[in-house]
Amino acid sequence: MGKLIDDPTLRNRTFVFADRSAAGKRLAEMLWDYEGKTFRLFAIPAGGVPVAAEIARALAVPLDLIIVRKIQFPWTTEAGFGAIDPDGVPLFNEMLLSRMPLTPEQISAQIAKTEANLKERERILRGGRPYPDLAGETVMVVDDGLASGYTMQAAVRFLKKKGAARLIVAVPTALDRAAQTLLSLVDLLVCPNIRSGLSFAVAEAYENWYDVDQQEVLDVLAGLAPPQV
Repeated sequence: MGKLIDDPTLRNRTFVFADRSAAGKRLAEMLWDYEGKTFRLFAIPAGGVPVAAEIARALAVPLDLIIVRKIQFPWTTEAGFGAIDPDGVPLFNEMLLSRMPLTPEQISAQIAKTEANLKERERILRGGRPYPDLAGETVMVVDDGLASGYTMQAAVRFLKKKGAARLIVAVPTALDRAAQTLLSLVDLLVCPNIRSGLSFAVAEAYENWYDVDQQEVLDVLAGLAPPQV
């Protein structure tokens, strides 16, 4: 079981960060022990990139991307029943899926749609670069929040397959249940704003929330040190 570092003064509070940049700076403060240490930093685009960029600047480490995608329901882009990793391996929210009226054909169609989107993002945002061998390395992965947590779980499982020896997840906000599940997969979870309750939205941690587009991701990356090979 991994260790959780949060900020008790922010527990169950909403609208605690001005924007993703401010949230990234708060995370960087909480991660200051890693200044000068060797580790790999990955962000989940798109929303995780402005957050991770502040960590990359503060700790002077290159930023890479890990492309994972939520498998959306056919009738909405806001909710999903799992996620796909860069190898196209799906991870399902089995409990949720069992309660939804989806046929096997619909599930397969949504997986295929998600995989096509993932490959397009790989081409545009990573330039088709292969993922590095991470054997024996400490790896940190960042997103702008955890709701169900399946996208982050897919990222963590993939990074373990690439050989990561120690895994750190840094997110500004998380649902407590998602955080507890993730702690069984990682060594450390740094999350200042943990929230409980039946209703949770990542956006409610931010005063200024918007959908980050691919051009913003590319612009942020252009201002940072290139990823390690």
